[in-house]
Amino acid sequence: MLNWKTTGAIAPSSPELADLIVATAGVAKARTILELGTGTGAFTQRIAEVMGKEARYLGIDLNEGFVERLRARFDRMNFESVAAQECDFAAFLGEGNRFDCIVSGLPWAAFPQGLQESILDQVLPWLEPGGKFVTFAYAGLHLLPSGRRFRTLLKGRCVELETTKTVLSNLPPAFVYSASVTGAGAASNAAINSRSRR
Repeated sequence: MLNWKTTGAIAPSSPELADLIVATAGVAKARTILELGTGTGAFTQRIAEVMGKEARYLGIDLNEGFVERLRARFDRMNFESVAAQECDFAAFLGEGNRFDCIVSGLPWAAFPQGLQESILDQVLPWLEPGGKFVTFAYAGLHLLPSGRRFRTLLKGRCVELETTKTVLSNLPPAFVYSASVTGAGAASNAAINSRSRR
């Protein structure tokens, strides 16, 4: 409650939503996984349960308290307290590598347009062609201007955007966006290299 503007939730996501997020992203088969906005670890817990033994994971959150607690719980996973639009993904991935999937728990509908754009433009180029960018929206709130704007911004940066059924057991009920950047929507190596040099 003290950090509602950055946390963007009144309760941790339900196990049912976490299961849907992780399955939709294809975490079980991913070699490299990025989680944006780890929060208290509702998605992180499920990711840890299904990710491969050789998979690499990076979770980021602005809340240092969340990050410290997750580091203690998941010692084989990497966590950083940093803004998504400022994170040095190249330092984690190494040259020429990208994330196979990106799972986001960020409160997109609470963000102004400039922040929505800066985060998407920072993270999507680091998604492997054929990989998935997966996030969720609260049913009803996605119809607010900021929620509709986020969907438009995401759709404009991807070649495919799908939505799942609504998870009614979540508080509030929520559904999942699944975005693909395959083909023409994939980021070029030039874009990756340009960001790596910043």
